[in-house]
Amino acid sequence: MKKAIIGFICALVTPLAFAQTSTTTTEETTTTKPPTTTETTTSTTYTAGTVTTYEPGKTVVVKSEQGPVSFALGTAARVVDTAGKVVTAPLRAGQKVRVYYTGPTDSRVVERVIVEE
Repeated sequence: MKKAIIGFICALVTPLAFAQTSTTTTEETTTTKPPTTTETTTSTTYTAGTVTTYEPGKTVVVKSEQGPVSFALGTAARVVDTAGKVVTAPLRAGQKVRVYYTGPTDSRVVERVIVEE
């Protein structure tokens, strides 16, 4: 019986004594390029005059020294008074305003309209 137990223990220990361990190392190199940047300069321009036509949230037409100028009002356009408080009443024909916008004539983006009265 002793021989059987010793044989059984040897059978269990033998695979551990001859076991091989291996280590696999994987090296990964990542090269990233910095993003290309484009510098865009925008300037804010304004047109001052009197309101001739106003459609809330859509357009405002201002009669200025250059003649009537039409502006498309986007969702970001704010209508404020000279103190900077938001004007909730719709613009009326004849009101003096100053329309601040960016972009060329064919794609002007209105930033804010200041009611001067």
